[in-house]
Amino acid sequence: MFENKKHELVPFPLFLLRVLRYFVYSILFICFSLVLGVFGYHFIARLSWIDSLYNASMILTGMGPVAVLTTGPAKLFASVYALYSGIAFLSTVAVFFAPIVHRFMHKMHLESENSQQ
Repeated sequence: MFENKKHELVPFPLFLLRVLRYFVYSILFICFSLVLGVFGYHFIARLSWIDSLYNASMILTGMGPVAVLTTGPAKLFASVYALYSGIAFLSTVAVFFAPIVHRFMHKMHLESENSQQ
């Protein structure tokens, strides 16, 4: 997937394409997570589509719930979705920054090898 420490850094234009690709992966994962929340709030909590989108967006971004949920299944879904959202957010950040951190670490490793010689 990424070059290992024995290889040279990829050229900067290829690195930018890699960052773009991982950005697209992150956006797709966020969209999947949002759709999951919207469907759950609509079909389990019986919220309207727009309220489902609003509630799922607020939970996914860590802002907190908006609608008052009254049924047990709705509260259970909201709890599970909130836990999932926290993990999804952190995972998305990790996926987005992976090529950037890798390049930085690879460059530092190459520089330390060159200074030892």
